[in-house]
Amino acid sequence: MKGIILAGGSGTRLYPLTMAISKQLVPIYNKPMVYYPLSTLMLAGIREILVITTPQDQEAFRRLLGDGRHLGLSIEYAAQPSPNGLAEAFIIGARFVGGDAVALALGDNVFYGHGFPESIQRAATRAHGATVFAYWVRDPQRYGVVDFDAGGRAVGLEEKPTKPRSPWAVTGLYFYDNRVVDIAASLKPSARGELEITDVNLAYLRTSELHVERLGRGIAWLDTGTHEALLQASSFIQTLEERQGLMVACVEEIAFRMGYITAADVLRLAAPMRDNSYGDYLRRLVADG
Repeated sequence: MKGIILAGGSGTRLYPLTMAISKQLVPIYNKPMVYYPLSTLMLAGIREILVITTPQDQEAFRRLLGDGRHLGLSIEYAAQPSPNGLAEAFIIGARFVGGDAVALALGDNVFYGHGFPESIQRAATRAHGATVFAYWVRDPQRYGVVDFDAGGRAVGLEEKPTKPRSPWAVTGLYFYDNRVVDIAASLKPSARGELEITDVNLAYLRTSELHVERLGRGIAWLDTGTHEALLQASSFIQTLEERQGLMVACVEEIAFRMGYITAADVLRLAAPMRDNSYGDYLRRLVADG
């Protein structure tokens, strides 16, 4: 399975922060925002990743992530000139995906919680169909919403409904078999003028091949699209890391734990950060084995 991080968009809700920098490069506590979806894909076992950015921001992402070899990954880049919808990621990335399955992670979504890596690893190994993750929210009208029958089977999807039929929002993480490339190419723009990811999911739902995993109370899903949400996410990550002494979404640690890089590689990556707590953490990681 390959992975796509969609890190385009203009980030207007975060102006003036994002007038000079991509939203997905804004920090969430001590890491750029893009580290969080990147860590999600890595935890799913995905090592070939396409990062889709705006044309003007792509060079900044290249400086940050390079070609991924330092993390044992292969990272490529593509541009989305205008925000024409999430499903456009599969049209832009069609050549990258090739004949493989693919996961799409939105660049501004943060996941954390016990059991989450196991859930996404299951999704990544599912041979057919699509897998999405649903999360109980207070304001479902802001999201794509999935509703279930009495047996817990998904029976409906609706994009930003004025009267939601359920409190279960579809999160910004999606796993698909290779048919998604053709499905996305066949879509027509919605009334909003976008290629909707909900329409992709509906195509799988109509053939009873949409798997919906409900994320429980022990898992946090944070959408960082506003100043308030960005501050809340940073405070959440800081609280976790200060309490446990363990980092969230440390991509170097994940690469090391998964055997993609060696202890010597970690120390080399830590060398330019000798004067800060991030570098100290990487060195402690190696020292503690």
